[in-house]
Amino acid sequence: MDCVYSCSTLGCNVLVLNKHYMALRVINVKRAISMLYHQQAEVVTCETGLYENYDFHSWCQVSEFKKTFEPDNHDWISTVNCYVAVPKIIRLLFYDRLPQKQVKLNRRNIFARDKSSCQYCGKKFNTTELSLDHVIPKILGGKSTWENLVCACTKCNSRKGGRTPAQARMSLVKKPVMPRRNPVIHLHLSHPRYQSWKQFLDNAYWSVELQE
Repeated sequence: MDCVYSCSTLGCNVLVLNKHYMALRVINVKRAISMLYHQQAEVVTCETGLYENYDFHSWCQVSEFKKTFEPDNHDWISTVNCYVAVPKIIRLLFYDRLPQKQVKLNRRNIFARDKSSCQYCGKKFNTTELSLDHVIPKILGGKSTWENLVCACTKCNSRKGGRTPAQARMSLVKKPVMPRRNPVIHLHLSHPRYQSWKQFLDNAYWSVELQE
């Protein structure tokens, strides 16, 4: 199946449930569509309080209706024959678990953990105005670990320089640690696109992880 994804659509993510409707993790839209097409999963929707389940063929048919009557409520993928609405939630059909992975140490996850706030002055900044700072500088043997990397604004980073916080007479807003769960999930839930996830993400299932 040949699909065309727009830039905005590529930024979409899909919540994966197991057969018992428990949240497992978050995957990108390309993988979700592939799983639907190969009959490994089905779409789950909750409209007017009722759950509806669709295989790939029936979801394509429903998408035709949605494209006509509510096009602005969905993100879209175009195929040779039709438009397909990007599903927000899918449910696995043949297996219950996906491999659990440790939260990846990368710039996106550190910014999400620190909520795009400078860990020295505590102010929130646009990501373009933040950099990653080694609490114990590399020149003093500091490593690139969850416990030694924090977000810092340009002013604070410049003030601290190649010194430890104590040497620079600065203090951290909070001690940096490795998150037990992927921090990006909390950012997604604030977006209207993902409001339908909340009913599946109670405190027992906050282990969903965003796939790279």
